[in-house]
Amino acid sequence: MLAEVLIFVPSIANFRLRWLEERLATAAAVGIVLVESDPQSLSRIVQDNVLLALGAKAVALRSEGVSQLLVVSEMPPEVDAHVDLANAGPWMAMRDAIDTMLFGGRRVLRVFGPVGESTSEFELIIADKNLRQAMLVYARNVAILSLIISLITATLVFYAINRIMIRPIRDMTHSMLSFAEAPDDPSRIVRPERRGDEIGVAERELAAMQTNLQRTLAERKHLADLGLAVSKINHDMRNMLATAQLMSDRLRTVNDPTVQNFVPKLVRTLDRAVSYSEGVLAYGRTQEAPPSRRRVRLSQLVDDVFALIGMDAVGGIELRNDVGPEFEVDADSDQLFRVLSNLARNAAEAMASDRGEAVVRRLTIGAERTGSVSRILVEDTGPGLPQKARENLFAAFRGSARSGGTGLGLAIAFELVRAHGGSIELVESRGGRTVFAITIPDQPVDLDSARGTLRRPA
Repeated sequence: MLAEVLIFVPSIANFRLRWLEERLATAAAVGIVLVESDPQSLSRIVQDNVLLALGAKAVALRSEGVSQLLVVSEMPPEVDAHVDLANAGPWMAMRDAIDTMLFGGRRVLRVFGPVGESTSEFELIIADKNLRQAMLVYARNVAILSLIISLITATLVFYAINRIMIRPIRDMTHSMLSFAEAPDDPSRIVRPERRGDEIGVAERELAAMQTNLQRTLAERKHLADLGLAVSKINHDMRNMLATAQLMSDRLRTVNDPTVQNFVPKLVRTLDRAVSYSEGVLAYGRTQEAPPSRRRVRLSQLVDDVFALIGMDAVGGIELRNDVGPEFEVDADSDQLFRVLSNLARNAAEAMASDRGEAVVRRLTIGAERTGSVSRILVEDTGPGLPQKARENLFAAFRGSARSGGTGLGLAIAFELVRAHGGSIELVESRGGRTVFAITIPDQPVDLDSARGTLRRPA
């Protein structure tokens, strides 16, 4: 539209010059005929008809500095403007065109200039009323045509913008709203188009995000359903374990040395099983309980883990406790037991798959301390973790290294260690050596309490 406005004024100016040139050319043709004949022989009626056809008042010829009046109806007392068609510049032409359209209609113009290749110069005295009317009609037609072109252009631009930008964005918005209503419905995921611009990238990223979110929500729902089922099972199992606890207490009265050696381990195992059942029920209602930290002798805890693993694992696995008898760690004993038992059980199950008699199957738990940080190493000689399990190591349902596994063991261990302010990481995993490292810092010292303890009375 701006371009059409800028072109409008020059086109009107050009139309004005062309209109005047056409009238001057017609007058020149009539003038040449009159010069060849005797202009005085024409009657007044014929002269008026010639001038009426031209829309002029007089026609003159200037040749070799001499002017000759050829035809005249009435000579106006004065001429309002002189138009030199041979020397009309663009700015002057536009200025005169605007002036004629706004203020013309009652003026008399003297139009002169050469016509064609003739050396003579013709002059035309003409009123600008017809010129102004023609210019207004031309301007109206140009405006209507410009409006039509603008409407067509705007329609094409709107269609292009709607096709390229608005419709894809509207589809993405509709897809997001539809996906929010039913995120578990795969048909609600946006279908990206094959385009390489930013909108195409946004569509593909949105589709990937919706797919990942749908997978995550499905896993969460699966986990919630599993948690509900486990809570129901644990409710009944807690009652059965309580009965087993009562029966184990009666075993203490048996005088058999073997039974007396076995009973304490059985009681501790049953106590932990009851505690786990109650913890699962609590977890179904809230989150994992915060750790109740104490100074724990790690060597004894590792022995309890090996005792549990030794009863469940397939024979032939060597269990080695490399933790010093005086080594202490600042942790919740039950939660640390769960962490170590999950790691040890995973290692035992991985090594149990190796059936070769000459294959070394060894599970080793060691520990070291650096300042106030305890580092526990769990090492096995199993086949190592596959790449898929490494990528989702501590993610429930995705970090399992074996078919049919849930990956909950490592996810639970990660959550419990993080609750202690520590970390768990896979240090190494290859055929014949897999090492996990658990780092647990000691609790920070309360300076006010420490000062109160060390302060001596005066």
